[in-house]
Amino acid sequence: MQAHGGENPYGLIPALQQGGIIAWSVFVILVGMSVISFYILFTKLMQQQKIINQGRKVRSSFWNSPNLREAATKLEAKSAYRAIVDDALVAQEQHGKLTDPIDQHDWMTNSLARSQGAIGARLGEGLAFLATVGSTAPFIGLFGTVVGIYRALIKIGSAGQASIDAVAGPVGEALIMTALGLVVAVPAVLAYNWLIRRNKSIMEDLAAFTNDLHGYLMSNGAVKPNLGGTTGPAVRNTAQTRTGAAPTQPGSEPVRPGLTPTGAQATPTTAK
Repeated sequence: MQAHGGENPYGLIPALQQGGIIAWSVFVILVGMSVISFYILFTKLMQQQKIINQGRKVRSSFWNSPNLREAATKLEAKSAYRAIVDDALVAQEQHGKLTDPIDQHDWMTNSLARSQGAIGARLGEGLAFLATVGSTAPFIGLFGTVVGIYRALIKIGSAGQASIDAVAGPVGEALIMTALGLVVAVPAVLAYNWLIRRNKSIMEDLAAFTNDLHGYLMSNGAVKPNLGGTTGPAVRNTAQTRTGAAPTQPGSEPVRPGLTPTGAQATPTTAK
């Protein structure tokens, strides 16, 4: 029998109305989990993209500055890279104030590791919720499914026969809850894995920058990363030429004194 006004009696809203407080509670919980999951996804993507853009700025202009304090001014005030530089400068100043001296290398390593770990913790905020949604949403939907099937069985028992009119509503409600649980869980799992992979790439870049910064501080600015160069054979041969050493072919080693190029012992010549 068609509902009044041509409305579908087996739609989502009628199924929820027939399910009562339990169906509505499951529906609201799943919708809320989905909304929060997408909010976390978009906010983390913006946060990650901001750090990625900061990394490009570091590679293009940071190491060209004459000193570290001037280089820090080229970075955004609340950026991840600026936080690492500021912590490094503070650690450098604090090292001279220690009453029980500790090796500057170890002090700086621990300070930079602590700063990098704090950034990693901020990047990981919210990801636990995505993992929770991905693992629990199907079971929450399954709970609604079980309740719908239970109501269908009760109607069958009270009617004395399994007519389609008696069980269509509860079974439809059960299927909707199953589908809704999967719709919420699958995007959450995909978002979690994607964000974790991007966080790993960002932390690798931060670790490389931290290592370069550590070398710069420990050498008083003498050691800087070679961002535009290459370490291929041409550069190695050029470096050897500047130091007076003869370039070697790949896979060969310089001839040691007293040996011929084939490795045999050279016979000393005597003047006649």
